[in-house]
This record gives sequence, structure tokens and C-alpha cells, in this order.
Amino acid sequence: MAGDSTTVAVTKRPGQVATCHCAVANTGAGPGAPVIALIGAPNSGKSTLFNALTGARTTVGNWPGTTVEVARGAWRERTLIDLPGAYSLDPLSPDEQLTRDLLLADPDDRPDLVVVVADAAHLSRSLYLVSQVREHPQRVIVALTMLDVAKRHGIEIDTEALSEALGCPVVGIDPRRRNGLGELGQAVTAALKIRAPHRRRHDCCADDLAKADERFTWVAAAVDAGAADPGEDRLTFSDRLDRVAIAPVLGPLLFLVVMWLVFQVTTTVAAPLQDFFDGLFSGPVTDAALSGFAAVGLTGSWVEGLVVNGLIAGVGMILTFVPLMTLMFILLALLEDSGYLARAAVVTDRLMRAIGLPGKAFLPLVVGFGCNVPAISATRILGDSRQRLLTALLVPFTSCTARLTVYVLVSTIFFGQWAGTVVFGIYLTSIVVMVAVGLLLRRTLWRTMGTEPLVIDLPTYQLPTLRLTAAVTWTRLQGFLKTASGIIVATVAAVWLLQSIPAHGGTFGEIEVEDSVYGVAAQAITPVFEPAGFAQWQTTSALVVGFVAKEAVISSWAQTYAVDEPEGDDPGSLGQRIMADFAHSSGGHPGPAALAFMMFLMAYTPCVATLGAQGREIGWRWTGFGIVMQLAVAWLLAVAVFQVGSLWW
Repeated sequence: MAGDSTTVAVTKRPGQVATCHCAVANTGAGPGAPVIALIGAPNSGKSTLFNALTGARTTVGNWPGTTVEVARGAWRERTLIDLPGAYSLDPLSPDEQLTRDLLLADPDDRPDLVVVVADAAHLSRSLYLVSQVREHPQRVIVALTMLDVAKRHGIEIDTEALSEALGCPVVGIDPRRRNGLGELGQAVTAALKIRAPHRRRHDCCADDLAKADERFTWVAAAVDAGAADPGEDRLTFSDRLDRVAIAPVLGPLLFLVVMWLVFQVTTTVAAPLQDFFDGLFSGPVTDAALSGFAAVGLTGSWVEGLVVNGLIAGVGMILTFVPLMTLMFILLALLEDSGYLARAAVVTDRLMRAIGLPGKAFLPLVVGFGCNVPAISATRILGDSRQRLLTALLVPFTSCTARLTVYVLVSTIFFGQWAGTVVFGIYLTSIVVMVAVGLLLRRTLWRTMGTEPLVIDLPTYQLPTLRLTAAVTWTRLQGFLKTASGIIVATVAAVWLLQSIPAHGGTFGEIEVEDSVYGVAAQAITPVFEPAGFAQWQTTSALVVGFVAKEAVISSWAQTYAVDEPEGDDPGSLGQRIMADFAHSSGGHPGPAALAFMMFLMAYTPCVATLGAQGREIGWRWTGFGIVMQLAVAWLLAVAVFQVGSLWW
């Protein structure tokens, strides 16, 4: 039985051990329900199994480090928790420390059963964690994943023999295709009826090295008993692809080509659908609303203004980007599920080490291109506190999908058929800026921070499944729609209210927007952007609103231009009016001004949700430092782009 699921960060005071039962007291299957913990190495299929069992939609991907918090949900009247990936119970990073703390808490607070998710294609490495867990009084079940990959490598697994050798149940599963879940449920039911075992004898060794040797010996004996491996060094399909995908020169070039295709396909295919929804909201939906208000005698009322010029104009414009976001999420989900994006860490390893970060730091940064908030949390996979701090300060320079909506709108207005290439260029520039800022911080604040080699599991390439791709896409689209229906609606209402309040006398709701509190405040700070070529109050105000959520830049524009209608019968489309204002403020150089605007949007302070995540992870002092740094970089970059671009364009 699937149930609600929640993803939470478990925290503890100094000297206090975080507990499993406390962590799930108010969610999952409810108080008193058995607690089942899922643990395993990164990229072993653990989170995919959690989603399959609970019906949850936590972040999954065919790459390491996708679980950095504790997810919990209900499964057959039990509480299931998904712990961060760990290769062993010897923690090297905060997320691995959290897993150890939860598993080895006081006996009354430990999970009732531990399911160790093991990669059958790399059995010896996976069973080391099993050996450590069995040294403690825990009920243990081993769930074998990647059996199809192991078979392709010529490895045959005898689950019964392996179970006998390990001294615990072993169940073969394929969570991506929902195979073996019933058998796993039966094994869990049977195991919960058995009394928890006592501490294993071989854990009493006092010497850590001797203890590790004993574990490796035990693992080797179990593998010999339960697996038949031809031991041949055969060149697999993944090996052949990686000759190109992670090659020193071809690897980066391939990565750039793939991402260019993603943006090109997204902007080209989604454009007709965007035009359709734009016409729907500005035409029939608006006309129907106006007719409805006329029928009840509210024509010209503040209610009509809020609904038509606020909600329909603002939120409606955001919703026109649903096709684009859906297509983008589908393409990224395919790249993740196939295993390709994990190669990005290898491709960028040399670049990351130049700024004092391991290649693994690119994984949180890749997450940031989807959303900066989970990317900040994902820095926990890094072992060094200075590396986590530096990465968290660099994450906001990655362009999240919320900014993508603005890039596409502006690029389509000013660059037409070249919009996809321009958007790709913005993303490429964000990487360059991120590296440049990282180098600056490394050589000033963290001069003594050393580098470390990249140690990462490269997942086997897999054919993406329709179910998993659809689930990941829908999860991310839900986040976009939730923002549009929550934060954006509230922002739209606040903007409408400010646009209706007169600054220097007048009647509420019956003034020009530039004479409202909203317009006057925007005009006060507009001169700051004159060197960047977009010193018009409509754009300045949109950037201020963008502090709440970057999608709100579009809704703010739509509201402002909808309320502030020009004289005449043909007010012009939103794009035409934005183009006209940029041409005026830039002195006839709208193209460079548009690029400068997108550069500022790319680099300036992220949304309030990201700031909150930064405050939790690195503290508010460093978060404040990041805000000042981002605003300075954004302004300097925008001014440089416009001043240089306007010389020849």
C-alpha cells in the first residue's frame, strides 16, 4: 500500500544522536509502525526502490549523490526511510555521517529492519557495507539490484547460496521495472517476526585493520559461494561509449553538443505550444472574464483589475511555459536515467580541481541547473567543509529552470530562430562565470585549500524506462506548477496591490502604473542600470520581484504592460512592447541590452527559497556575503556585455 512521503533533513544538537523513530514520528505509517531503513552505496537503485514501494516521488537519477536527505513514506503499514548513500559505515561526508548516526543510534531508536540495496554487478564492493551492518544487532535483508547488468557481464548470482553464506535473506529485484517487490515484501514480513540478532563475534576485534581484514575475508567467501564470475576483462558497451564520453577532448565537446541539442529542441518544439497558450489566456480566457464581470456589474472594479490584469495576465503568462518546461524535464530525465550526466563529473574534473573542488562537486552544480535549492543540500556529499562552503556559494551561478523561462522569452523576442543557441550560450557563460568566481575565491579566501582526486562510481549506461522518465518529469513539473499556483499567485497579488496604490495622490486602482508606489519605487533604482542598457522601470521592477522567484520576472512584465495599456486600438504584444522599451533605454542597441539583461538575471541573487537553503547549510553570514558578491558580479557582467556589444551592434 503506497502512502504519503516526505523528504526531510534530520538535524541534531552537538553530542546528540539523530534517531530513526523520532524522524518518522509524524509521517510514514504512523506511530508504532515498524521502521524499515533502506541503505546502500550511491547509485545502487535505493531511491528508485523507495519510490516503487511507497509511491513517492523523491529525486532519483542514474548518478551518485541523488539522495542527500532522509525520505520517509508508508509501505504496507510500515514506515520506510531512505537514507543517504554510503559505501561503508566509516563516514567521509555529512550525509554518510547521518546514515551512520541513524543506523547506530540507541537500541530503542534504531530501525526495526535494515534493507541493504546491493549492486549485483559489483557484489564484493556492495557486501562490505552488509558486513558492517551485520556486526550490530540488526535484522538485515539484502536486496540485489542490477541483476541484468551483472548478467550482461557474465556474472551469475545464486541468491539461495548467497543468502546462506551471508546469514540473511537475499532477494533479487529490479525497482526500475517493479520486479521482485512482492518477494521483498514477503521477506520483510518474515524477518520482522524474528528476534533481532545479537552482536556478531567478529566485531569484537580491537584492531580496526584486523577488523577490516576479517570483513574482506568474509565478503570474499560469500561472493565465492553465491556468485559465478568468469573473471574476464571484457570490453562492455559502457566501456566503449566511455572511450568518447569521458575522453579528455572528445568528452567536453560531446557534452557541449548534447546540451546544445537539448536547448535547441526545447525552444523549437515548444514554441508553437507556447503561442497557443499565450493566445488562449490573452484571448478567450480574458474575454470570458471580462464578460463575466460585466454580467455582474463589476466592470472597471478593483476585483476585475486583480483577476484580469493580475492573475490572468501574470499567472497565465507563466503557465504558457508549461510545454517548454515539460519537454526540458523529459530530455534531462532521459539523460539522467541513461547514466550520461554522471559522466559530466569526470569531464569537468580538471576544471573543478582548478578551483579547489573535486570533480564530484559538479554533481550538486548539475542539480543546480534544475533547481538551486536541492543543489545546496547536495553539497553534503562533499567531505571537506571548505569545499561544501565554496560549492554552496557557487551554486547560485548555475541557471535553474526558473530562469530558463525568462531566457526563452527574451531570446525569442530579440533573437528569433537563434533563441536556442542564445540560451545555450547563456548556460555556457554561467559555467564560465562560476569557474571564474571560484578561482577568485580560491586565491583569496581559501588559498590553503588543497585538491583531491576524483573517486566516483560511473553507472552502467541503461535504456531509460518510460515509467521512471514520466515519474521524474511529473515530479519536477509539479514543482514548477506549485510555484506558479503558490508563490507566483501571492506575488502577483502583491504586485497588483502596489500598482494600484497611488504614490502622489489619486484614486486607488485608477492611476497609471508609473505613478503608483510600485512604479515610483522602481524608477528610484532604475538609473543604476543605465550603463547596462536596460534602465526602464518596467524591467527594473521585474528584477526586484524576481528576488522572490525568477518566474515572477515574466508575471511582473505581463502585469505591468497589461495594466499600463497605451493609447490606441492596438496596444501591441508583450514582446513588441518589451522590444520597444529596450530599444529606447539602450539608445538603439536592443540586442546588447537584452544580452546584458539576461547576464544580470543569470548571476544576481537567487530566489528566497535558495537563500533559505544557504542559510541552513552555510550560515547567514556567508549567505549575506554571497548576496553582495552575486549582485556585484551580475552588475559588472551586464555593464561589460552592453558596453562592448553596443560598440559594434
